[in-house]
Amino acid sequence: MQIFLNNPELLAVAYGLASAAVWGAGDFSGGFAAKRGNVYTVVLLSQVVGLVCLLTLALLLEGTLSPARDLLFGALAGLAGVIGILALYTGLARGRMGVVAPMTAVLSASIPVIVGIVTEGIPPILVLVGFALAVTAVWLLSGGSKADGIRRDELGLALLAGLGFALFFVFIDQINTGIFWPLTAARTASVPLLLIFLLSRQWHHARWEWPARRVLPIIALSGILDSGGNYFFALATQSGRLDIAAVLASLYPASTVLLARLILKETLGPRQWLGVAVALVALVLITL
Repeated sequence: MQIFLNNPELLAVAYGLASAAVWGAGDFSGGFAAKRGNVYTVVLLSQVVGLVCLLTLALLLEGTLSPARDLLFGALAGLAGVIGILALYTGLARGRMGVVAPMTAVLSASIPVIVGIVTEGIPPILVLVGFALAVTAVWLLSGGSKADGIRRDELGLALLAGLGFALFFVFIDQINTGIFWPLTAARTASVPLLLIFLLSRQWHHARWEWPARRVLPIIALSGILDSGGNYFFALATQSGRLDIAAVLASLYPASTVLLARLILKETLGPRQWLGVAVALVALVLITL
């Protein structure tokens, strides 16, 4: 423990990996619930659960409201994140998952690296190599496709989703005081936008689909884990560089695919196993 306390960058690595593990578990829980209900309803309810959890923790642990600046960046992060979620799920529904998902993941990891280099300087060369390998691992873990020719709609939605998630990372990095209140602001901003989107779909061509009672605990778990991932990522950005935190947090597909392997007995393809190996090499280089 003393090693982490004496080395903030190493602490940022630990928090970044924790956010990836928890986010990946949340995605697994959410995906498991979505297979048994409407995906957008699952996302909305999980966000509501996250809002309740974060507000409760903010009241219990932080008490005093964070400065308006931090709440604003929290709200901006929430809006960017939910736009990313909506663009991603729309892209997955309309396009080829093997194209949209990895493009989104790589963009969401790459943009904070550029921002981090501009604002905090160029890290050591081995760390840069680790970044490149980590982004490659994200692509492989997300199921990077060999498909030729990316359609315009796939490209547009993947760009929007990647930009949304990247801006979430960047805005969270701007928070200086407190964690739970800014994250509560993020949820307070994202939930109404999700609700408006869901109601608009219902108005046009979809009906409200309330999940089965047995699925509700899984949705709640997804919301709790997603909020936990946000918490660890905020700690990572406050402990060290944005680029390190964002790249490591973007490795969340590793947690998802490993849980799918352990719990659902899904088979990992050679590409995903290679992604796990590349991610481990990247982690070693980043922590040197």
